[in-house]
Amino acid sequence: MLARKQQTQKQASENKTPEKKNMTKREPTDGLIREGHILANLNAQNKKQALHELAKLAAPITGLSEHVVFDVLFAREKLGTTGVGHGIAIPHGKIENTDKVFGFFARLSQPIDFEAIDEKPVDLLFMLLAPHDAGADHLKALAKISRMFREKAFCDKLRAASDAKALYALLSEGEKNVESPN
Repeated sequence: MLARKQQTQKQASENKTPEKKNMTKREPTDGLIREGHILANLNAQNKKQALHELAKLAAPITGLSEHVVFDVLFAREKLGTTGVGHGIAIPHGKIENTDKVFGFFARLSQPIDFEAIDEKPVDLLFMLLAPHDAGADHLKALAKISRMFREKAFCDKLRAASDAKALYALLSEGEKNVESPN
């Protein structure tokens, strides 16, 4: 098993483009969201479909297959819901063959059952993907997102935003407002 994992890691490092190899390391929780990482009015009928659409959005950005991203998210949901209540879910997972933390956001056109802890439907999803060996960086990113979405006024603004550009501006500002002191 260990030999297989080492072989996979070796293949992954050999398959990286020079562009990725020369990337400067950035703070793992810095700038989680990018403008192209947002679905402003996702039309999904259920949790599985929403996760699939987020995986489809993430695949070309992360360089991972849609199937791999979905499987990681779905496996995490089987452990327990990522629906944290108040219409919010933070699906997340650790992924092999990536070297940074990625954030993606979707606002659903209609709330869906996400098996949230408060049993209320979800309409705001923030997906977090982290390197398999991210450790504390993954937890820091989750904490940052949780702090952002804890504010009711912030969530209300996200629900009222007109388009992806407005959502991006709100999410970027939200990230800045919850920066952890280091």
